[in-house]
Amino acid sequence: MLTRRVLLASTGAALVAPLTQSAWATTRSTPIPLRFPRPTGPFPVGTTELHLVDQDRDDPYVPGRPRELMISVWYPASRPAEPAPYLPPLTAQVYAEGAAIALEQPLGTIDWAGAKSHAGLLAPVSPGRRPVVIFSPGFGVPRGLASIGVAELASRGYVVVTVDHTYEVAGVEFPGGRLEVQTLPTTPYALLARSARFADIRFVLDSITRLARGENPDAEQRQLPAGLRGLFDLTRIGAYGHSAGGLSSIDLLVDDHRIRAAIDLDGELGYGYDDPSDCPTVAQGTDRPFLLMGSGNIGPGPHDHRTDPSWGLFWDHSSGWKRDLNFPNGRHYSFIDHQALIPWFQRFITVPPELIENTVGTADAGDVLRALRTYIPAFFDQHLRHRAHDWNHALPETKFIA
Repeated sequence: MLTRRVLLASTGAALVAPLTQSAWATTRSTPIPLRFPRPTGPFPVGTTELHLVDQDRDDPYVPGRPRELMISVWYPASRPAEPAPYLPPLTAQVYAEGAAIALEQPLGTIDWAGAKSHAGLLAPVSPGRRPVVIFSPGFGVPRGLASIGVAELASRGYVVVTVDHTYEVAGVEFPGGRLEVQTLPTTPYALLARSARFADIRFVLDSITRLARGENPDAEQRQLPAGLRGLFDLTRIGAYGHSAGGLSSIDLLVDDHRIRAAIDLDGELGYGYDDPSDCPTVAQGTDRPFLLMGSGNIGPGPHDHRTDPSWGLFWDHSSGWKRDLNFPNGRHYSFIDHQALIPWFQRFITVPPELIENTVGTADAGDVLRALRTYIPAFFDQHLRHRAHDWNHALPETKFIA
């Protein structure tokens, strides 16, 4: 079941079914609409989704099935189009149930199902070869919950591919109205999840390589936006992710030569290991660029390479460009859409104080958003586009760790 500490990210197998019609009937008649900050880049944003099936890999969570994934491709568009849903409808239903528990509000208080993103569905592509960034969400979190940052990168001229890690996330909606819900083993699964994510993202990289060659990797062969195939510059690929997605991005940076630079948003690199020095990623380090971005809530101090042994060892074992940036007043969910959603909800309802403290903390939401919109694009601009950034001056609500 969801707890208020981990807002909207399932930590168990409680969220296993879409809501029933009778459940919806008890909800309020005027749900709170969702509004998101508009991306600031020069391009309108387009998006499309693909259903990928890895016939060569048995699903690690449901043996006997091939591994299936849903991904979204966000890209610079030539003109706006009808906005895409923020979350697929069945995913939104599952998510709404957890949100009601976390917010201590009746089901239907928030209009998750009707929310729209700032990306046009199947919008026409703005031509040109663009650098590619892969985004992996935190454990149990749908890929759509990082839409603000993803849309920002796409508006700046990047192709961003977001991934749902099936059976780990509370619910993943596939074509035809099929919902696959969280299905975790009863035995310890940290290393299983870590290896599954690694294989998932590598398969996504293989699939976009096929797409760039002119193939359509979508299992249903659904229509793709015209010009999408010519958009991917596979010589310039970066990765970033939140929490478990951050450590997945660093795993790929170390072990897959296609990833040139990566960002870890508050993900512990020793996840799954009693001793972080036993983690191959930590022990090996990298000579490629990486950015660590930590929150202010690990033990008595901030999450940085001085307080997290896994970050510290990885830092010491790495010889390339590296930076460690911290949000002292932020919390674990300050790095994704929660940082904008929580203040928005506070306009309409009383959000539990413990929930605020454990998800976004006391950081100024506008300053955090500005920092994320500055440092994440700046990192990829510098290492995928060779556009230097001045890393000597921290913005409000941020601190660089020496």
